[in-house]
Amino acid sequence: MHLPCPTCDRTNRVPAQRLLDKARCAACKGPLLPLDRAVPVASAEDFDELARDAAAPVLVDFWAGWCAPCRVVGPELEKVAAARAGALIVAKVDTEALPEVAGRFAVQSIPTMVLLRGGREATRLSGAMPAAAILARLGV
Repeated sequence: MHLPCPTCDRTNRVPAQRLLDKARCAACKGPLLPLDRAVPVASAEDFDELARDAAAPVLVDFWAGWCAPCRVVGPELEKVAAARAGALIVAKVDTEALPEVAGRFAVQSIPTMVLLRGGREATRLSGAMPAAAILARLGV
């Protein structure tokens, strides 16, 4: 996985199976892990690694920059990531940049959120909703 540092925005390479560990940015030494924020997925390869190797459930947000409901649910997913840091990984897949990943999940409308457990789809939600509703509907 390629993770941008929340402090200096430099990209750091972190294996998906270590996303629950503690780590610091290689450039600024700011805290990088554990994840308490949504992480943008940079490539199909990063997505595959995350889905296959993550040590926790992964909530994937399929979104696009032009989508107003996606912009509404974005901050709510940040709250979900902060509330479940160390127990849930929130990943963001831009459907414009990675249409092949969205196609694998037959995403027909956005925002769509898919919960992966062990690399397999466990639950799917569509539409904008507050963080509390997302957590309640996912049961995480």
